[in-house]
Amino acid sequence: MKTRHLAFILLLLGMVLGVVSCRPHMPSDKYDLLFHEGKNHLLMMHPTVQNIERIIFLTETGVFPLPENYRIIGVYHQDAGYDYSRSSEFILQEGLSDIVLYGAEHPLDIQSLYRENELTGIFGELFARSDGAVFLGGPDIPPAAYGEEHHLLTVVTDPYRHYLELSFLFHLIGGSQDTTFVPLLEKDPGYAILGICLGLQTMNVASGGSLIQDIPTEVYGTCTVEEVVSLDPEKQHRNYYSYYRLDPGVSTASYHRITIDSPSHMAVIAGDTAIQPFVLSAHHQAIRTMGIGFRATAWSTDGKIVEAIEHKTYPNVIGIQFHPEVPYLYDPDHTLTFHPDIEGDKSYLDLYPGALGADFHRSFWVHFAGMLP
Repeated sequence: MKTRHLAFILLLLGMVLGVVSCRPHMPSDKYDLLFHEGKNHLLMMHPTVQNIERIIFLTETGVFPLPENYRIIGVYHQDAGYDYSRSSEFILQEGLSDIVLYGAEHPLDIQSLYRENELTGIFGELFARSDGAVFLGGPDIPPAAYGEEHHLLTVVTDPYRHYLELSFLFHLIGGSQDTTFVPLLEKDPGYAILGICLGLQTMNVASGGSLIQDIPTEVYGTCTVEEVVSLDPEKQHRNYYSYYRLDPGVSTASYHRITIDSPSHMAVIAGDTAIQPFVLSAHHQAIRTMGIGFRATAWSTDGKIVEAIEHKTYPNVIGIQFHPEVPYLYDPDHTLTFHPDIEGDKSYLDLYPGALGADFHRSFWVHFAGMLP
């Protein structure tokens, strides 16, 4: 992953056979088109161009020290809202021989997510042939998926993406929706899974938990934009100046501290639970009730928002509510503006050097890489 290979012939062959395309097809006897003998494999859900660019940045710069023998399998549903043909074209243009795509085409709905369904066999194959999976950020989960009515501030834009990822995670780790279901991780409890932001929320919902549908209104009792932006920055989990277009020059994310519980993966990453690193935050929903098998390992400084979770049975399953994958966290030349009255002349590395955040984010990726074989 640290060097790019020009393997257009293999990629074009993949397109012909339906592995890399906007509507791929993977017959049961064609898994070798995705998974190569002698390689390790990491599944990446929702392989948009931006997400592919980010994984390339993290690996090529050494922030995420993924060994060179790893191959990335981007997994998505063909009925999802994003046009994944853009990702296929990007892979071809960049000559990325160790990133390929697979799009599931079998139907899913709310009623079929938390049980055996038409994708059960494919989920089993993807799990058996890979070494880990990353579930990335994105839009709000349909509240019906966790048995709640739809809040007016919940915006669902891509239900099929959620259906695929919720069902896959249920198959991987199980959930309270059916406690007789045997999770795939029972076959390999050390399998590594990382959930980032939406990925954490998906882990929680898939295992039977529920979500706060809007943090400002439900947790802090605010009803107007003016009330939200006047909150303590530690209580602002997205940048509302940017979100509501109050100032076009303001950054799209906010930054706040987290507190860390021990023992936990987060405590190992931080090195000291007294440290409260600043993290990039861009969400308005959060865990309400915890899914079966999980425990919280990090919190907002007021203790009201869960910032990290890990599984109590499967040791390498972790979820985080913040975003360590964004490239400018590691770029000293990218300046930030959080508030219209504050001049944006400092990078994240300037604002939060060392133990304030920079060391924590690099340690995070080194730690996750260490969870992979």
